[in-house]
Amino acid sequence: MQRSVLDYLEQSADRFADKTVFADNENSITYREFRKQAKAVACGLITHAGIGRNRPVIVLIERKIESLAAFFGVVYSGNFYVPVDFSMPAKRIELMIETLQPEAVIVTEKTKRIMGQISYDGCVVDLQELAGTAVDEGKLDEIANQRIDTDPLYAIFTSGSTGVPKGVLVSHRSVIDLIDNFKEEFGFDETIVLGNQAPFDFDVSVKDIYSTLKNGGTMYVIPKMMFSMVARLIDYLNENQINTVIWATSALRIVENLNVFSQKMPKYLRTVMFSGEVMPNKVLNYWRKHLPDVMYVNLYGPTEITCNCTFYKVDRPYADEEALPIGVAFRNTDVFLLDDARKSEVPRGEKGELCVRGSSLALGYYNNEEKTKEAFIQNPLNTTYPETIYCTGDLVRYAEDGNLMFISRKDYQIKHMGHRIELSEIEIAINALPFVEAACCIYDEKEEKIVCFYQAAQKCDRELLKSLGKTLPKYMFPNRLEHFEKLPLNKNAKIDRTWLKERL
Repeated sequence: MQRSVLDYLEQSADRFADKTVFADNENSITYREFRKQAKAVACGLITHAGIGRNRPVIVLIERKIESLAAFFGVVYSGNFYVPVDFSMPAKRIELMIETLQPEAVIVTEKTKRIMGQISYDGCVVDLQELAGTAVDEGKLDEIANQRIDTDPLYAIFTSGSTGVPKGVLVSHRSVIDLIDNFKEEFGFDETIVLGNQAPFDFDVSVKDIYSTLKNGGTMYVIPKMMFSMVARLIDYLNENQINTVIWATSALRIVENLNVFSQKMPKYLRTVMFSGEVMPNKVLNYWRKHLPDVMYVNLYGPTEITCNCTFYKVDRPYADEEALPIGVAFRNTDVFLLDDARKSEVPRGEKGELCVRGSSLALGYYNNEEKTKEAFIQNPLNTTYPETIYCTGDLVRYAEDGNLMFISRKDYQIKHMGHRIELSEIEIAINALPFVEAACCIYDEKEEKIVCFYQAAQKCDRELLKSLGKTLPKYMFPNRLEHFEKLPLNKNAKIDRTWLKERL
């Protein structure tokens, strides 16, 4: 019985000891070296931080393989890792620390500078120092013997409706369930060479990292700048013989927008997966025209059900104006559609809220019982024993062919540039600015832009965006600002969002 994702690493390190497991733009590392480094980090944490069991450890990440070694060092130590982008505003990192009360924060020479701007008096440890620790196999075996599959593996923070980010806590069992499904459903094996696009604090990267380890493959951490120099990106894919990508929809859109395939073609791609937001068929059709023999897969699912709960292998032509299905549930996962009251299933063919049950469900939101109870509820279709389901807040329906079709969000949460964002969190930050009198945000689905309507004495777009940089990451910035001397109100004296949306 598999109790830990570390089994993936152990088994592949035994089979492919001298094979490259991870590579970035500066370094590469073999399975043997990676396992040794991760174990050293674990022993360093135990020695220097004296951490307990199943406790959070923050890793201030870079797009480097050292960050991955830190993750697995935390896991070997019997705890769970929390990837945090060091370039985020210090205030946002403070909110995460406040929620977690971590046992330690792992830093590098580059990432540790942010700690001087953060109020935190806990343990801060240098990754390079941890990696130089002697490995105590006996101690690690003792920890491994206590591990169970429902122990937490990682927490990833998502946007929160109250202005406080929520830490989604995911267990080993949930990741094992996902990655084993990926291998079975998509035929992954030791020949897989993945090109990682997603940041390590975004759950899409989970599929890259653990699919690599499960199958004994290789993962290249693609430099971020490549997606601004897309012709060079194609060269990079070819130079490293990358055959599988699991990218945000926006990354595939860049290639189509710039018509890159008219200049250069990827030679080795055999699997292209995408998720994070609705894939326009215009973009997909561009890829399918130029790479007709590739398997294309539309993946759907929020972080709270461990990345993905449904998939659709694109198996027929689609017109540009058609909607792409989100498909069917993975094995060992059950999805069903509830009515607005979350009391009963909707009739087949009608829209309802997509709800999920199974091993894929996250453990909940760390240190946030209230929000956990709102989203993770007792299955209303089962009144005989305790059974938790997750309510996604997404409205979907079944098509005649049995595939699920995404319709929209129930609330103001959106999927934009590969991230799930609560519009209300952006509004909270903007309304807190002293020179803004009122504000609301609406998502322009056609243009794929966040539009902020704000009321102020005078137009102050530049000052507004500059101020947001202190509290929000850039992917949450409004893409368009509309200034009003007086925002319109509806009959209930609330900002008239309907009127504003019609004005888009």
